[in-house]
Amino acid sequence: MFEHLKEQPADKILMLMQMYREDPRDRKIDLGVGVYKNAEGVTPIMRAIKAAEHQWWGEETTKAYTGLAGDPAFSDAMIGLVLGDAVSRDKVAAVATPGGTGAVRQAFELVKMANSKARVHVSDPTWPNHLSILKHLGIGTVPYRYFDETTCAVDFAGMMEDLERVDEGDVVLLHGCCHNPTGANLNLTQFKAVIELLNAKGALPMIDIAYQGFGDGLDADAQATREVAANCPETLIAASCSKNFGIYRERTGLLMAVSQDASKQKVAQGNLAYLNRQNYSFPPDHGARLVTMVLTDDALRADWQAELEEVRKNMLALREQLAGELQRLTGSDRFGFIAEHRGMFSRLGLAPEIVETLRKDHGIYMVGDSRINIAGLNKDTVPVLARAIVEAGG
Repeated sequence: MFEHLKEQPADKILMLMQMYREDPRDRKIDLGVGVYKNAEGVTPIMRAIKAAEHQWWGEETTKAYTGLAGDPAFSDAMIGLVLGDAVSRDKVAAVATPGGTGAVRQAFELVKMANSKARVHVSDPTWPNHLSILKHLGIGTVPYRYFDETTCAVDFAGMMEDLERVDEGDVVLLHGCCHNPTGANLNLTQFKAVIELLNAKGALPMIDIAYQGFGDGLDADAQATREVAANCPETLIAASCSKNFGIYRERTGLLMAVSQDASKQKVAQGNLAYLNRQNYSFPPDHGARLVTMVLTDDALRADWQAELEEVRKNMLALREQLAGELQRLTGSDRFGFIAEHRGMFSRLGLAPEIVETLRKDHGIYMVGDSRINIAGLNKDTVPVLARAIVEAGG
């Protein structure tokens, strides 16, 4: 049987990581991998998470399964974090998942179960794994314009023009905040226009929110998601805890299905639990337990929010430093958008050959479309990157 298997295309980011590891240069810079790093290049365990782990080590008495949907307390805590009071709890079905990726996968599975003819409209560009999962599931995809390569900002007019092609029953995939890979985000007024269009078309919004707290703050980053959930008949939301809680390897996420008709919650909950059963039965609990403890303990939550704010402000400072350094070296505001983008990523608008020159001649690794992870920099490497970009003809 195995002789019929075909080689799968290599993941470009994983290939880049391998090339970086094999590069013998001491002053190489990794701006490709999508994880937060501090100034020392380490992805730290957050203080509140470490404290919760220590506490849970003394309290845990069993490793038995929690349930197909995970611990309800985790769902309650995360729904509160993401949705606030925008939607009443009885309108939300939710299941714990292995990371945000698991939530995205289960959401697409639910779409396919509910409407096998539904197409998913995705921003151009989007997180590559969105497209990979959709292709694997055999779900049709339609790109919509999103990023203006000239201005490095959102092409909102193009986006709205393309979304006019949405059919009733289609799904429109949106990034809740900190768009990956561009860093360019819709403002709230633009989100409201998208909501109006989708409601008129009878389309379902699906939001992937993986970086809440990394952009403008916990509540500010959730504002668009809350607006969508409160004003659309139905909404799917895939949330990740990897970044804002720093628990990447614990694989902790939540999928929410919101309906303004509370009578649909029970059947939605049953279908989400069914999908969990078909895929991995019971979701992992350790990361979910830690998140629940942090969000429901006043002291832990205060410390977590304080550290998350430090992380957010650090990335903003790096953005401003890089934009300022490039302005100083080039004498223009061409790269001013870097300070306006939010989250870990920005797409710099550099040609592929310049990206290759940066890797070969300067040991600077970024994705081929010139997406960089801002958190891969520190105050000492920002000038190095800026000079290299100018020398490479960027």
